[in-house]
Amino acid sequence: MDINYWDYIFNSIKKTLEDNNITLPSVSLIALKYNKNPFCILISTIISLRTKDKITLESSYRLFNLATTPRQILNLDIEQIENAIYPCAFYKRKSDSIKTISKILIKQYNGKVPSSSEQLLKLPGVGIKTANLTLNLAFNIEAICVDCHVHRIANRIGWIKTDTAEKSEKELQLIMPRKYWIILNELLVSFGQTICTPINPKCNNCPLNNKCQKINVKSKFF
Repeated sequence: MDINYWDYIFNSIKKTLEDNNITLPSVSLIALKYNKNPFCILISTIISLRTKDKITLESSYRLFNLATTPRQILNLDIEQIENAIYPCAFYKRKSDSIKTISKILIKQYNGKVPSSSEQLLKLPGVGIKTANLTLNLAFNIEAICVDCHVHRIANRIGWIKTDTAEKSEKELQLIMPRKYWIILNELLVSFGQTICTPINPKCNNCPLNNKCQKINVKSKFF
């Protein structure tokens, strides 16, 4: 797979999303709305875990109407945070993480979100997906963010053969040009939500239909 192959893949996906007026994922929309505020991106990514985009957006907007900095978060009661982000999944646990992260950022990082994976991963509730997406959207740092959509599509097309998101990240690093590491998640999440869906993917509407191995695909829309 040379650079021309990857150019074709990503240009085709981007054009399909644009032609069908398919919006960006929730955290990308939040990054745009809040001018790539690293704290808003980090917190909205935490809110998004195991949560649908619509709920992520609504929950994040309610919280950010109250606070957009660690110090403002600390002025809120835990119940206010819970009420703001409900009904996102695990809202109580996430509220605790948001409060604790805010304390750590103030104490250790002068209220700023760190821009290294090692430091981000030390924050409570932050895993590799959250860390990498924060690096991508807040700092424009090249990192491959693998969620369920990226993991599924990369294996379905036949780019890699892995059984976990962590393994997918490492394998994709070996084959994918760095110029696409940042936009990979953004494009494939939208693509996976609308075209290359988990069940009955819309293969007849897919620009990659003739390049996809359709591994484990059971669809009536070929």
